[in-house]
Amino acid sequence: MTSEQLVQKAKYIRKRAFEVVLHAGKGHLGGSLSSTELLVALYYGGILNFDPNNPMHPDRDRFIMSKGHSNNTLYVILADLGLIKESDLDSYTQDGSLLGGHCDSHVSGIEIISGSLGHGLGVAAGIALGAKLDSKEYRIYVIIGDGESQEGSVWEAAMFAAHHKLSNLIAITDRNLLGSEEFTENNAGLEPLADKWKAFGWEVTIIQDGHSIEQVINILRNLEQTGKPRMIIAQTIKGKGISSLENTPQAHHTLPKGEFIAQAIEELGR
Repeated sequence: MTSEQLVQKAKYIRKRAFEVVLHAGKGHLGGSLSSTELLVALYYGGILNFDPNNPMHPDRDRFIMSKGHSNNTLYVILADLGLIKESDLDSYTQDGSLLGGHCDSHVSGIEIISGSLGHGLGVAAGIALGAKLDSKEYRIYVIIGDGESQEGSVWEAAMFAAHHKLSNLIAITDRNLLGSEEFTENNAGLEPLADKWKAFGWEVTIIQDGHSIEQVINILRNLEQTGKPRMIIAQTIKGKGISSLENTPQAHHTLPKGEFIAQAIEELGR
């Protein structure tokens, strides 16, 4: 895809994700919108070695959405790629639906059950170590939340990955500055976040604009092999694309209501 096609794809994914949660009447939209370009870059930008026609190929790159509540955009991508049916999106979070409010490995293209925060990086590190022991060349990509990064298990996994020199592990922090109800720096500050990851033995790269697909792809395509696991901190906006939600604590759980629905539809259609 060209850069413009990727931008248009992200617009479609963002708008469709909004339609899905609006129809369901629930969903963690804010963190899904902040990670949209990250996911589009991975799945459409030639980053993931992944074949939608053979999603369980043993040599595929693995992707884990550790903040599994932010699955709205991911499920739309899986439907767009043909791994699940478009009609599955219409039953999102409804009784008997394949698609729950958190990522589930029963869904084609989803590697693990996630959503209980703090576990995805540890699972990814275990898969990465297994690949290294088996002399496999595939990579493991994982997106974690910055609110999630207040979990102690994240830092246990960080130590483990650095100790085992898991250079096949690439983690991306969706740094939208918000947890479920408050700004991260107001309850358990993470800064200096990059320095903390460096101190834990990781190679660290910062994406200044995590909504620039060009920036995201450029960094992901040009990662140097340093013998260390890689942390990419992507600076994003929670609720990106919907002005009534952008950079607000309520973006985690709340959906636009009343006049703000029409406003959101207009904004996402631009």
